Amino acid sequence: MGNTAAVLAFDLGAGSGRALIGELREDGTGGRRLEVTEIHRFPNQAVTAGSHLHWDFLRLLHEVKTGIRRAFQAGYAPETLGIDTWGVDFGLLDVNGELLGNPYHYRDSQTDGLVEEVGELVGPEELYAQSGVQFMPFNTVYQLYAMRKAASPKLDAAETLLLTPDLLAYYLTGRKVCEFTMATTTGLYNPLEESWNKELMGRLGIPAGMFLDPVKPGELVGPLTEEVREELGVPSTVTVVAVGTHDTESAIAAVPAVSGEPFAYLVCGTWSLLGTELAQPNVTPEARALDFSNEGGVGNTYQLLKNIMGLWILQECKRQWEERGESADYPQLVAEAESAAPFRSLIKPDDARFYAPADMLAELNAYMRETGQPELQTRGQMVRCILESLALRYREALEQTEQLTDRRFGGLHMVGGGIQNELLCRFTAGALGRPVWGGPVEASSIGNMLVQLMAGGHCASLREARQLVADSFVIRTYEPEETESWERTFESYSRL
Repeated sequence: MGNTAAVLAFDLGAGSGRALIGELREDGTGGRRLEVTEIHRFPNQAVTAGSHLHWDFLRLLHEVKTGIRRAFQAGYAPETLGIDTWGVDFGLLDVNGELLGNPYHYRDSQTDGLVEEVGELVGPEELYAQSGVQFMPFNTVYQLYAMRKAASPKLDAAETLLLTPDLLAYYLTGRKVCEFTMATTTGLYNPLEESWNKELMGRLGIPAGMFLDPVKPGELVGPLTEEVREELGVPSTVTVVAVGTHDTESAIAAVPAVSGEPFAYLVCGTWSLLGTELAQPNVTPEARALDFSNEGGVGNTYQLLKNIMGLWILQECKRQWEERGESADYPQLVAEAESAAPFRSLIKPDDARFYAPADMLAELNAYMRETGQPELQTRGQMVRCILESLALRYREALEQTEQLTDRRFGGLHMVGGGIQNELLCRFTAGALGRPVWGGPVEASSIGNMLVQLMAGGHCASLREARQLVADSFVIRTYEPEETESWERTFESYSRL
């Protein structure tokens, strides 16, 4: 087996980050596969300072640098590196290129109530038609409007706004860029006109001069600065690539859909993103009514998708159990859920009460009391309730996707870390009454690598890159089970 290329991918999530090496190997007969090796993993913990919740940006920059150093210390020689992160959050740079404070965390309370307030100022129909983005309180537009309302001096001092992965790339290369997929998460980018919505910025008091023209995935940002190379003791051969820097879009790029037919996907993690790939955005009143987003994707695509609360609810329950001193690893919790009685109690996962409650366990049972359902008395009952409810929510969102696109999908591709929960994959297949294809797990990192490989000329197209995923990783099929029971339960869920 011979190496033909090595790339370095950084994938930063809301709770942790990791650096992975991707090696493209040939077998001598024309076949190729991608091998992935994790070389660094680190926590990403939010910090409360005063009345605000922040990201510890300088710690994240330190960990990215550590990952670069470790890659070379381990004997790898990556041609390029790419960074993907969660969407919407940003840092502000002054005229000297200095960071104006730690970036706010998207769960900070400063945007409470601003979805409605901005909607009254602009009108939800106009706002959606000009952005195509689902109305979520953490969108960049609401964060910036909150800063303007608070008379934040940072806005007036800011020369440049850089979204999180672009901010990290800037401190590695010295070059400021705005990558397209991240730009489309802000609520300030007009996908039909392919430009920033400066008229909206003016109405909300947001300085339009901060925003750079977006570059498409695959753009070369540049080599590491001399200062960074000296600090890390690495050669000057590695170049930073603007990949699909929004982790969702990187994950979708790694969906092993190779038939050429339209497909539906679910990126499964702290958040769940379910949708389909389109050539053009869908900003129709119907899409707005169903609260779907249009996010820019890799390869001149748009993703029509629905943000769903995802495994955040389970993660918060797990955190609380562990704080009580209980053993609560995921295999143990899943085993307890599998032993619990099915379809006992259900929730609507996207209910705002589950977004950032002080006590998730108490909030779940408050929901049960208010909806006249049996309270959850054991951990197994709680976990089963969450997983069954997510599976039913996925069915609802898939049917809405089909309604908006006038398509019928034969099944659902599930990718991301959440698919390690095989019970959730099984439940999803049952709720859909269709097969689920699970894999790969490290989808965001792999999609990040694929864009780097395309930028380096090692893959000619997105379709070829997805074929590489299908050839390189195990994709597990889950067939529907207990479909009649799931059908009856979906009727009950729909009435909640």
